[in-house]
Amino acid sequence: MKIDVVPEWMHELENEDMEFIKNFILASGSLKEIAEQYSVTYPTVRLRLDKLIQKIQIGNDISNDPYISLIKRFVVNEKIDFDTAKILISVYKNTKKGGEA
Repeated sequence: MKIDVVPEWMHELENEDMEFIKNFILASGSLKEIAEQYSVTYPTVRLRLDKLIQKIQIGNDISNDPYISLIKRFVVNEKIDFDTAKILISVYKNTKKGGEA
């Protein structure tokens, strides 16, 4: 059975993320084997998988406000730090409520 519509969470993934998922599946979920394939340590692969999980969770949460989802993606992709993201989201929420920043 082929899926005709790509799930929304997949749109947020980069090509290298999709390649990692493919390799992970082909390795039967073995982080040790993936570490060997990528010539990195097990903790490095574990960190990469955790970040990928975060990306998928953000992309899967369709109830999220698009701006907040964007800020969360920036944090996951290490474009901005967590504290900056908290400030941006707080100011945004206050602005939406009609409050002052």
